[in-house]
Formats: sequence, C-alpha cells, structure tokens
Amino acid sequence: MPDAVVRPARKIAPKTPPTSVSAVAVLVSIVLVELSSGITQGFLSPVLRSLTDVLHVTAADLNWISIANLMASVAFTPLLARLGDLHGHRRVLRWNIAVVLAGSVVVGMAGSFRVLMVGQVLQGAFAGFFPLLVGIQRNRGSAAESRRAIGTMVAALVGGICVGGVASGLVAHYVDTPTAALWVPTAAVGIAFLVTWPLLPETTERPGGRLDLRGGFLLCAGLVAIMCGLGQGGMPGWEWSSGRTLGCLVGGALMMALWALAETRTVDPMIDVRLFRRRNVTVVAIVTTTFSFCMIGLQVAGAIFMGTPRDMGYGLGLTPLQIAFAMIPALAATGLAATAAPALAARIGDRATLVAGSLLMAAGYVLTLALHGSVTPYLICQTVAGLGAGLLQQATRTLAVESVPKEQTAVGSGINELLINVGGSLGAACVLAVTAAATPAGAALPHYSAYATCWAVCVAASLAGAATALLYRPGTRTA
Repeated sequence: MPDAVVRPARKIAPKTPPTSVSAVAVLVSIVLVELSSGITQGFLSPVLRSLTDVLHVTAADLNWISIANLMASVAFTPLLARLGDLHGHRRVLRWNIAVVLAGSVVVGMAGSFRVLMVGQVLQGAFAGFFPLLVGIQRNRGSAAESRRAIGTMVAALVGGICVGGVASGLVAHYVDTPTAALWVPTAAVGIAFLVTWPLLPETTERPGGRLDLRGGFLLCAGLVAIMCGLGQGGMPGWEWSSGRTLGCLVGGALMMALWALAETRTVDPMIDVRLFRRRNVTVVAIVTTTFSFCMIGLQVAGAIFMGTPRDMGYGLGLTPLQIAFAMIPALAATGLAATAAPALAARIGDRATLVAGSLLMAAGYVLTLALHGSVTPYLICQTVAGLGAGLLQQATRTLAVESVPKEQTAVGSGINELLINVGGSLGAACVLAVTAAATPAGAALPHYSAYATCWAVCVAASLAGAATALLYRPGTRTA
C-alpha cells in the first residue's frame, strides 16, 4: 500500500504583528508550566495512605487513580500535539492549561473517590504540556539548544514533583483532613496560566492537514479496554479466564490493530505509524515504555509502602510529611541526571546513555529487593533508580524529537509522551493486579509479597530496556 501523502510544512502569517519575546521570558514560561505539571503529578503521593481511610478504599483501589489519570493522558497527548501542529502550539497550550486548571478545581472539591477520579481525568491533560512546549522551543532554536531546553524542562518537571509532594505533605501535617492537600495543584496551575499567557511566543510553521478523530477514538478505546482487562484481571468476577477479562484484552488488541490499519490509510493521521519504520523511533519507543512502566507504575505502590505501619511486618511507617521529604533524594537524582544527560551523551553517545539509564534502574530495583527494611537504605536504592530514570527521561524525549522530521516535532514528542503514559498505565495495571491478589478480604493493605513481585518485574522490564537500547543506531538524526 502506498504511503499517505505527506503535506509540506507551511509558514503562515500571524494575525497580529509578531512581537519579540526574549529567550529568558520563554525559558521562565517553560519552567513555570513544567513546574505546575510536576506539582500536579506529585501532590497526591504523600497523602495516598491517608486517603485509604478518608475515602474508604483499599490500597489496590488507589491504583485506579493513576490508571484513570494516565489513560486520560493517553487520550489528550496525541490530540493536543496534533492540534498544536495544526493551529499553533501557544494557542493550544493556553486551552490545555485551562483544562488542567478546571480538573484541579474538581480535585480540590472532591469529597468522594468518584469525584477525585473525574478531576484526575481532567488533570491528565497535563501530558500535552511537554510536546507543545517542545514545539515552541524547537521552532526558535538549534538542535543543541533544544537538547539543553529539554533537559531543563525535565529538571523543572521533577522539581515540581518535589514541590508538590512537600506542599501537600505540609498541608496534610498542619490541617486536620488530608483532603485539604488536594487544592495544591490549583494554586500552581493558576499561577502558570496567568504568568505564561502574555510571555510565550507563537510558532509560525504549520504542517497543514486535518484532525484524525477516528484514529484518536480507536486508540483510546483499545488502550482503555486493555487497561481494564489488566487492572481487573484476577478479581472476583474478573478471573483471567472469564469472558469479560478476555473480552477486554482481546477486544482491546483488535481495536489497536484496527487503529494501526486506519492510520496507514489516513492522509493526516493523528499518529503516523509509518514513523515506526525508522529503527531509532522504534527503539526509543520501547525504551520509553519500559522505563515509564517502572517509574510511573510504582508511584502509588512506593508511596503506600513508605506509609505502611511497621506492625504490618513491612513498610517504613512514615507520615505524609515524612513521605514528601523521603521522595526528594530520588527526585533530585532524577533532575540532576536529566540536566547532565546532554553532556553525558556528547561524551559516551546516545546509545550508551540509554543503556546506562536502563541498567541503573535495574540496579536500583535489585537493591530495593534486598535493602528495603529501613528508611536510609531504601532511599539510597530509590536514588540509584532515580539516576537512571533521569537519564532516560531526557534522552528518550530528545531522541524522540530528533528522530522525526522537523514539521512533526510536536507529533514526535507527543508519541513519546503517549508511550510514557502507556508504559505507566501498564505498570499501574500490573501493580493493581498484583496488589489486589495479595490483599486479604476486608483488608486495606496487601501482603509484602505484592511489593517484592512488583520490584522483580521492574528489574526484568529495565533489563529489557537495556537490551533494546543496544539496537539504537547512532548518527542518524533528522535534520
């Protein structure tokens, strides 16, 4: 079958005279937006253990918050990235921030688990921030400048996760109810919205085309069905051999196959699957999925492990505020590694950087299996994994952009962000299935075996990422 027609990029005349925006103003805006994204992603972790009591749910149930948020991100990412390429990255980013702000208000008002889930779905639109910001940045600078900017964005994102965790931990510590901490992202996203509105410049290149709603629907429906089957699998009424579980898994796989077929026959696909004919695009995609499977998939489980009382026979017994501070070493390591990744890649090469990041993550989870009995060894193990995650966050996001034509910058970045969320969703669904199976009837917390299994699976996933990274072909960047 012949390839679909690729429309050349075209420059458009802006409706208003272009204004000169300083590089400092752009950098400040980008950092603010990514800080707000990080705060939105990190504020829940310290209070998750407390929410099991306040919202009357189990630790396994809380994984649905992560899955719902990530699935919404899967839906939002390609849509927002494509809209940015078609109608202007700044214009779409403004609406993007407004949707996240609305979701944050809903989360702050949440008095039940269902309302919290609705707010988390709307907050999932934060996944559009990164590809839209990359589109703005790459339109203004060189490849080297884009690499440094992506490293700064990842560092700001990780810094935001730290700030969000500490802020919500402080609120939970000094306010009687942990639900007061749910207002933290509203303040952060509101500030980003007000400050960046007049500062960010608009991009002037458009690839042309139209929005592929059919492809977006098939992609989202297929992924949601697969996540539902994985997340519910093994629960009462959802045995792995039951019709509803197999229906979700097989039906989701068929929907994904239909989506891939439809995208090859669409002139303006939402995600051009033909890009995966490029070897490096496929390699980066697999590495992105493996590291996000571990990094994001374990977020809920890791926070609950730290907050589990020691009388359960495991856990660290930390308060919400202590959890917030305990998360900082690993997140700081992630931010530092992301900032240093461009220099490291220049010295040892992109392929070696991908391999090193994956091996560091594998080592961190191996050490966690052996040294999780007290706070300090556990945090050291998580810091090792954080170093690997930082290298991979910067490297995969950079290489995902450089492996596609310039007019598809936001789409390339959007694919990578999509795969981050897909990998995280798969990880969260795996953790949900494992923890649900290890949770006794009537109990809120699982047996220790659930955590040991999850860490072992992450070791295997990280090693698979390292093996795949060896196939990366250096020296084939797209001009």
